[in-house]
Amino acid sequence: MSSAAEAITLPSTARWSVRVVHSDHPKPLLDVDVDRVCATASIGKVLLLVTVAGRVESGELRADAQVSRANLEHIADSGLWQHLDVDHLSVADLCALVGATSDNLATNALIASVGLDAVTHTGRRMGMTQTALHDIVRDDRLPDHPSALSSGTASDLVLLCQNLVGEREVSPAVSSQVARWLSANTDLSMVASAFGLDPLAHVDSDRGFRLWNKTGTTSGVRCDIGVVGHGAAPVTYAALAHWTPQHPSDPTRDEVLYAMNEIGALIRGSLAGSTAAVVRNAYVDPQVVDLAKRANHLDHGHDR
Repeated sequence: MSSAAEAITLPSTARWSVRVVHSDHPKPLLDVDVDRVCATASIGKVLLLVTVAGRVESGELRADAQVSRANLEHIADSGLWQHLDVDHLSVADLCALVGATSDNLATNALIASVGLDAVTHTGRRMGMTQTALHDIVRDDRLPDHPSALSSGTASDLVLLCQNLVGEREVSPAVSSQVARWLSANTDLSMVASAFGLDPLAHVDSDRGFRLWNKTGTTSGVRCDIGVVGHGAAPVTYAALAHWTPQHPSDPTRDEVLYAMNEIGALIRGSLAGSTAAVVRNAYVDPQVVDLAKRANHLDHGHDR
């Protein structure tokens, strides 16, 4: 582990699973409890996107097939479809919404189209041993439901990213399509915050960085996985944090987000050299942590 990695302090108030791998380095830049299983909220939606892209490529599913939300239960929080008037969207558009905004309603529509068993099979085929999408998204998770939307480990999720970027276990067309959907992700609040990218306009490249990532958030969960490059040699990463909030203002969340920004700084330094400026957005800057602690923001506990 590098001296830069050793300087990162992950708050002990959260349980962590982290792996950062530079494709030009024989050893991971950072490894922390890589086989610890964590609740990962919406991270499992990546396996859903891979499944759908594979079905489209094989001809089992048409990208322009129209899917209705008429028989779906209303679901709140992340996503745009719940705010739109249109009741039918194509499979391709649903995937775009999941990639860009982690759209919960679009997620459930896609699960209804391919089935959770198919998503589970995709994960196993790609070498996932402790990572899975367990359920549809729900506003209320009851005792008879799976305890988490998805769960996983840093080792599994870095392998998933490596499989996609290296086109292993998936075709070049599937890899390219899933990366395209995820490159529009607007949530750059965690590891990706260190790159200072435009959250609404970084699909192709911004500041020389090419990034695709997927995040997962719910009460006591912050996760970020992805691939970022600045030239030919990309870095794959997975940073998973899980904790039990002890107060409505949840100060641990600020500590976790700050640590994730530090992980992003490690990645940026490995890509662009140690002199690269690191961006710390206001959400995780230590100067505003105390203000955030006083703000008493409530987290409603839904998966995003």
